[in-house]
Amino acid sequence: MPIYVTRSSMPKLEDYIEEIKPIFESHHLTNMGPVYKKFQSQLITYLNVPELSLFVNGHMALEMAIQALGLKARGEEVGGGEVITTPFTFVSTTHAISRNNLKPVFCDIDPDTYTMDVNKIEELITDKTVAIIPVHVYGNICDVHKIETIAEKHKLKVIYDGAHAFGETYLGEGIGNFGDATMFSFHATKVFHSIEGGAVAFRDKRYGVPLHELKNFGIHGPEETSAIGGNAKLDEFRAAMGICNLRRIDECIAARKAVHDRYFERLEDVEGIKLCKPQEGVTPNYAYFPVCFDKDKFGKSRDDVFSRLREHDIYSRKYFYPAINELSCYKGQYNMNTPVAHDVSMNILTLPMYEELDLSDVDRICDVIIENNR
Repeated sequence: MPIYVTRSSMPKLEDYIEEIKPIFESHHLTNMGPVYKKFQSQLITYLNVPELSLFVNGHMALEMAIQALGLKARGEEVGGGEVITTPFTFVSTTHAISRNNLKPVFCDIDPDTYTMDVNKIEELITDKTVAIIPVHVYGNICDVHKIETIAEKHKLKVIYDGAHAFGETYLGEGIGNFGDATMFSFHATKVFHSIEGGAVAFRDKRYGVPLHELKNFGIHGPEETSAIGGNAKLDEFRAAMGICNLRRIDECIAARKAVHDRYFERLEDVEGIKLCKPQEGVTPNYAYFPVCFDKDKFGKSRDDVFSRLREHDIYSRKYFYPAINELSCYKGQYNMNTPVAHDVSMNILTLPMYEELDLSDVDRICDVIIENNR
């Protein structure tokens, strides 16, 4: 049978039906109803964050977090403000910056964690820099303390793209507590999902008002619209799916850990293969299993392995490839001096990782990879 790169975790059908019964009875389908509020409250508790606003998806959550923090207003002109970010991420991160008329400035990445290289941030700061948007990659956590120090020194806002970091903690603290805000994605392929959905976690309660206005047309009542906003609300049915999946998230992560550990057992000592080591102080969620190939030592390139796996009906992913500043929509417009990100993007492969992946299938995948270099 084919093995796909991911498979959405699902609750039992009867559990979801039970959760949506009140929606059918009330006919309250959206507009931040009781199921939304229940989901929001449970997430605040689970993520251990003080404030959280739910959105229709992670991308809109990030776009509107940027707007809520007033970054657009700090540029000298439309498009004048600069945001330091990473070229090694899903394209949504950079699109959210660009669609807010801000200029992405790409900082190279750390070769071990694939997160933003904090030692290269300050050289990119100019009088137009308004914020830093780092990304927690594959569940690897950024150097949040160093970033905070830099941001305070230069009076910059920090918004984390935490799409890969749901439920993780650092030194016992929920990862959504760092920076001015953290975006989480609840897309169907994530560790935790609500089919589609997203959230912004934040500490300063003042951000709650603009976030609400931005996702709800600026409406505060039947006769009061005090701001200009869009529509990015999470509906009740997706909130219900989120509640069901949150109920079993620990079970899901435990199953993913077993898959992760088997991969590590099989591949850790293979010459030419580089795996992500556990980060000290981080409680991981086992979101992805990235493997970086050194062709000279392994004997085959990343693309060779990718093709070989496909021949065996195993679907891996070149994630992220190409680097964002090498995509056709950005190439040649912004700084390209990110050699580590380029190198990693050319050699990285994420292997199948999901809750229901059988360990015998993990062995099958590893057998194909290891045999590929003989």
